[in-house]
Amino acid sequence: MKNSLELGLVGNCNIGALIDKRGEIVWGCLPRFDGDPAFCSLLKEHSDGEGGGYFAIELLELVSAEQFYLPNTAVLITRLTDRHGACIEITDFVPRFLQFGRMFTPMMLIRRIKRISGTPRIRVRIRPEYEYGSYSCSMTYGSHHVRYIAPTWTVRVTTDISVTAIVEELPFFLETQATLILGPDETIPDAVDELSRRFLHETISSWHYWVRDLSIPFEWQKEVIRAAITLKLNAFQDTGAIIAAMTTSIPEAPDSGRNWDYRYCWLRDSYFVVNALNRLSTTNTMERYLNYLINVVAGASGNRIQPVYGIDGRAQIREMEIYSLPGYRGMGPVRVGNQACEQIQHDVYGSAILAVAHVFFDRRLEHRGGSALFSRLEPLGQSALTVYDQPDSGPWETRKTTRVHTFSSVMCWAACDRLARIAAHLGIGERAVYWRSHADEIHKNICRRAWNEKKQTFAASFGGDSLDASLLLLHDLGFICADDPRFAKTVAAIERELKRGHFIYRYVETDDFGIPENAFVVCTFWYIYALAALNRTQEARQLFTNLLDMRNHHGLLAEHLDPRTGESWGNFVQTYSMVGLINAAIRLSERWDTAF
Repeated sequence: MKNSLELGLVGNCNIGALIDKRGEIVWGCLPRFDGDPAFCSLLKEHSDGEGGGYFAIELLELVSAEQFYLPNTAVLITRLTDRHGACIEITDFVPRFLQFGRMFTPMMLIRRIKRISGTPRIRVRIRPEYEYGSYSCSMTYGSHHVRYIAPTWTVRVTTDISVTAIVEELPFFLETQATLILGPDETIPDAVDELSRRFLHETISSWHYWVRDLSIPFEWQKEVIRAAITLKLNAFQDTGAIIAAMTTSIPEAPDSGRNWDYRYCWLRDSYFVVNALNRLSTTNTMERYLNYLINVVAGASGNRIQPVYGIDGRAQIREMEIYSLPGYRGMGPVRVGNQACEQIQHDVYGSAILAVAHVFFDRRLEHRGGSALFSRLEPLGQSALTVYDQPDSGPWETRKTTRVHTFSSVMCWAACDRLARIAAHLGIGERAVYWRSHADEIHKNICRRAWNEKKQTFAASFGGDSLDASLLLLHDLGFICADDPRFAKTVAAIERELKRGHFIYRYVETDDFGIPENAFVVCTFWYIYALAALNRTQEARQLFTNLLDMRNHHGLLAEHLDPRTGESWGNFVQTYSMVGLINAAIRLSERWDTAF
């Protein structure tokens, strides 16, 4: 079976699982996002009935499948039909709802199977593996459960299906409905059908309640809601960390070697996620992320912060290659950990301060920022002052070269600029003057050293002549006004050099792995922001519509797109891409007060 990214995501902000069109769980890590993938067939293809690392509910003599989400939820429905017209419906969800005054997010996946028509004959195959697909789990079972045992974890599937049918993978006729609850190795005292029904109802209600509080644009409501739910699923409830994606090692392009582990918290990505969710009026994610960030900063040595941390806040996420998994469509290597944790990326100081800045100005928040929090941020500003004109690996995380990246310098300016604004807001006049003077000096220096007079554009680095797509954010970050001729000229230069058809490439120069083959999705969204700022609204809407057509059948996006085929590549679901969708929709939508 050839894998693809036509997948649905279910989760509860603690665990997540990716499910293909036929209802097979192809990816799911335990006991949390960055854990061992018990279900790993996304990186280990198999023939029907062969291999391991998956959880399949098979309808014998299958001829068609359809899949969709229940509206405004993370509940996934898969309908399978056989050649006789018999049909079953699989409801997949991960419980998430308020219980006893706190959010209940267990390590639990529930699969409800219902007969819709005919006499369907099904088979259940549950084949978790451990140590990244190296070994099959051992198994024990009782009258109503099966235990799958790994050295560091054990899961239990409690069910009202014949245990023999599960253990021996025997086909059977589905008379009405059945339930499978995969969770911790604990006894479930309730009837599984009753429990799963209650958990489903509570989870649906919880998602409906969350969506009702979103402040969404008039146009593209369905698309924005799905993107918002997806972003929420990538936020780790326990610590507040936000992962870049659910997966590791989906290549950016076929056989490119650009295979990275994204199951960690990048401060840059997290800022953009928090900013997008704030625009939708959901502030809880920001507040939880703030707690995570403060703890990360407190543990940093010498006020130097890394670009990426583990979801538990750990600094060391050593990168290594895993040989037990062949990779997506056999395109290895499969990597665990990420070497970016060792890189110097100076934009992190701006990313941290920009993410926190909201709490000083948003009056909706119960706990707003004050002088104590401001004093914690000032050392980050001091670090930004020190490094803004020093070489780094940049936002694209080049591994063998460093230079003074314009984007990194602009983010350092943003750190000082926002500190000046916060100090003025708090009435700390002396610090406001201090940070404003430094911000102005950095701004002046960037304009002098990053502007390429010959090409009439800001360059990707000081004194350079190449471009990268991050320059499209100069207006969005407040560094330059939309009516400044330099902004329009920079956008025009990017159109000349980085645009390929309907897409913007992050850069087109040779890097550690050659010339990038596919388009980095969020860069095209950044281009859309720029067009909107320049009042080129019709162009922006056309490009936006085209990008919406590139999503998978659930409305989800990966990191990259093949501009020739429209196929998705790179880790999935990519928060950067979903953020881009939300922000573009907000900018382009007709206003509610003029819509009807």
